[in-house]
Amino acid sequence: MMGVLAAPQAWAAFPERPLRIVVPFTPGGGTDIVARQLAKGLSDELGQSVVVENRPGGSTIIGTENVAKSPPDGYTLLMSTFAHAVNPAIHKKLPYDTDEAFAPVALIGKSPNVLVVSPKSKFKSVQEILNYARANPGKLTFGSYGNGTSAHLAGELFKSLGKVDILHVPYKGAGPGINDLMGGQIDMIFSTSASVSGQIKNGQLRALAVTTKDRSPSYPGVPTVAESGEPGYFVDSWYGVFVPRGTPTAVIDQLNAAIKRVSGKPDFKAALELEGLVASVGTPAALGEYVKQEESRWSKIIKDAGITDNP
Repeated sequence: MMGVLAAPQAWAAFPERPLRIVVPFTPGGGTDIVARQLAKGLSDELGQSVVVENRPGGSTIIGTENVAKSPPDGYTLLMSTFAHAVNPAIHKKLPYDTDEAFAPVALIGKSPNVLVVSPKSKFKSVQEILNYARANPGKLTFGSYGNGTSAHLAGELFKSLGKVDILHVPYKGAGPGINDLMGGQIDMIFSTSASVSGQIKNGQLRALAVTTKDRSPSYPGVPTVAESGEPGYFVDSWYGVFVPRGTPTAVIDQLNAAIKRVSGKPDFKAALELEGLVASVGTPAALGEYVKQEESRWSKIIKDAGITDNP
């Protein structure tokens, strides 16, 4: 009888020690920025320190696998992105089963990707890029934050709808890719908004278009890709929190409630808005359903484009 009573009491005390949020990207990128804002808020809400741990590489697989193999106790969280939904279609031999290894906790929010170029670039519009790419196949390059990231798939969709040949150059996170873009080593990136909003505002990068269906409130003067020459084009970036499958429902619900409280705080919302992100925290089930929709949509695009494990 004592054993039956002990488990609920143990979970009721959660959390009793520090938590960690694993970010499967290098420091300084959009996912890292969002995770650190969330960690700060959760630390206040939960009364425990929340540490962000960067584990980049392998198209987010290295960090994601680390969480999949962690104890299902609520103390290890994964800050997931678009890659979480598309990796199963790209990588045929993942070291975990995405649907079986993780339990959804909360969607943090969504944002557009932004097509950015160096301010020294000769391109001032999407149409100029399309015209040049059609006349010079294979001459232009676009960077991404790894194979299967939203920056990658946004570029592949652009190539497919625009019927252009542009070379993909993958990086191990946002920082290295943005540095090379500003340095002129690549021509463009379909970046997450959180990764480039500061550089756009201070003139280090030029925004040509946003990838969402409608214009973004964060970039009111920037057109969409769809209205700039590729009708039907849209890509959403998103950030969500997962834990290892088997984590008690009571712990998941407690984490979800804490994230909701953090998301409602003015300083958190303001910080995310500066990164072009709109907070939209829902239930664990809502995140699970959204990821299934993303998996379904992108698996066809990935197959049609012939995207595989090799960049």
